[in-house]
Amino acid sequence: MNNLKINNAQFKPLKVGKYTLPIDERTIVMGILNLTPDSFSDGGKFFDVNKAVSHAIEMVEEGADIIDVGAESTRPGHLPVDTDEEIKRLTPVLEKLLQEVKVPISVDTYKAATAERVLNMGVHIINDIWGLQMDSELAAVAAKYGVPVIVMHNQDGTEYRNLMGDVLSFLKTSISIAEEAGIDPDKIIVDPGIGFGKTLEHNLEVMDRLDEFKSLGKLILLGTSRKSMIGKVLDLPVDQRVEGTAATVALGIDRGANIIRIHDVKEMKRVCRMMDAMVRR
Repeated sequence: MNNLKINNAQFKPLKVGKYTLPIDERTIVMGILNLTPDSFSDGGKFFDVNKAVSHAIEMVEEGADIIDVGAESTRPGHLPVDTDEEIKRLTPVLEKLLQEVKVPISVDTYKAATAERVLNMGVHIINDIWGLQMDSELAAVAAKYGVPVIVMHNQDGTEYRNLMGDVLSFLKTSISIAEEAGIDPDKIIVDPGIGFGKTLEHNLEVMDRLDEFKSLGKLILLGTSRKSMIGKVLDLPVDQRVEGTAATVALGIDRGANIIRIHDVKEMKRVCRMMDAMVRR
């Protein structure tokens, strides 16, 4: 546990626009808001603007520190969405969220044009599932606005020469791209990409070895909420994976995750508070 405490203490509070996230004190909770008709967990549920905003407000009331908004499903076999459609889905919801929600808003996109539009509106964080390696202009856009960037490991297929070595190497490349573009090194957050380009066994191994990501010297975000890894282990549908998600969140915090990205905010906030009381005394 001592190693974990040193890891948490090394990070300063994270400045995100007018907000400050107390990374050094507790686990930060990011609530998921999908504006998609086809997301694996809640596709179509919050496609309506008012429903989406109401759900975001509810998540903040339950303890979310960040709201992460996505307009393109990233589930396996998803249909790609072009920039115009992505912006069309995002704009009306973001206009309301930025006025009504008093926490930082993150947008889940790998497209520079989308990022430019939403950052100009006042969005606070960019969350890129391709780690700045899909659109070569995205890093420069994020640097221009001075926002934190989440870089996730991803790949086509599930072949690896060395699982952890390959994942860490990918993230090191993402970090280099970010820093060379002028993104503040303290505002680069890494995500191991549970469920992306990985088999069940790969996902379980990455979870068990999550503390190895501390070697990158960056904040670690973990996104396991309701994912197929949990469904396959427990043989349960998406809407019955809350306990399995809780197990991954608890292990993640013990292994050094600083931010967790989840659907079930009320329940996972309680898991975080209990874990923080034990491992971040």
